[in-house]
Amino acid sequence: MSPRSSLRPLALTGSALAAALLLSGCSIPANVFSGDAQRNEKGAVTADSNIDIFELKVGDCKLADDVSSAELSETNVVPCEDPHDEEIFYEFDLPEGEFPAAAIVEKTVWEKCDPQFEAFVGLNEADSALTYAYFSPTQDGWEQLDDRTIQCVLFSEDGTPLEGSAKGTKI
Repeated sequence: MSPRSSLRPLALTGSALAAALLLSGCSIPANVFSGDAQRNEKGAVTADSNIDIFELKVGDCKLADDVSSAELSETNVVPCEDPHDEEIFYEFDLPEGEFPAAAIVEKTVWEKCDPQFEAFVGLNEADSALTYAYFSPTQDGWEQLDDRTIQCVLFSEDGTPLEGSAKGTKI
């Protein structure tokens, strides 16, 4: 079993309700989760699914996570044509080395996700009704699972559910 298939500790910074909300996962055996969602040949989710957080991919549309818990180890994805709260629009890996300070992670996120947000939506974030947050590794995930992945997650600033992908919508 690879480290990515067991569990990916992640943190979500920001949300429609609180830009500073921080969620993180913990190390739980993979057999607790159902694994990945049903997907078509292009990789798009075809049925509502509760998936291991490690299975979340760019282009996935998801429901907002329960923010009453500080742990995020699984999430609910839906086909993008169904109402959803969030969409993964970009991901990248942080460089190897020591676990970075939060300020460094944030600076890197804004430098990388801002232009990708504009490329994906077709508007810059300041002119859009959408905004974004990000998932990032926890220190435990960084040190124990070699997790370096940042995922940029867009959502409606006013909390209105999204229908369809936001790609190219210019909203």
